[in-house]
Amino acid sequence: MVILFVVLIIIACGILGFIVLVQNPKGGGLAGNIAGFSNQFMGVKQTTDVLEKGTWLFAGVIGALCLISTFFISGSSSSVEDRTKGLGTPTQQSAPVTNPGNGPAQPQPPGK
Repeated sequence: MVILFVVLIIIACGILGFIVLVQNPKGGGLAGNIAGFSNQFMGVKQTTDVLEKGTWLFAGVIGALCLISTFFISGSSSSVEDRTKGLGTPTQQSAPVTNPGNGPAQPQPPGK
């Protein structure tokens, strides 16, 4: 089920990116609304209105899918504890080989 949500989110992100890239940067943004410009020309709505609604729609779809997908991601505190239990604990190491004599260890000649 998680894979389904991941695929849907990726598809929605791709469509949102496409819609944003298709938009024409000319239009003034907030400055255009303050100056009194309108998205209508001779009574016909321009495509910027449709693209703006599509941007908000797919942004909402991505947000909703992300929130809903959290209900299907399995995870409990015990499993997290199990995974982190071994972290930070040193591994067992064998004791170093010591020389029973007082001086440094002498290399053994081959064959003995």
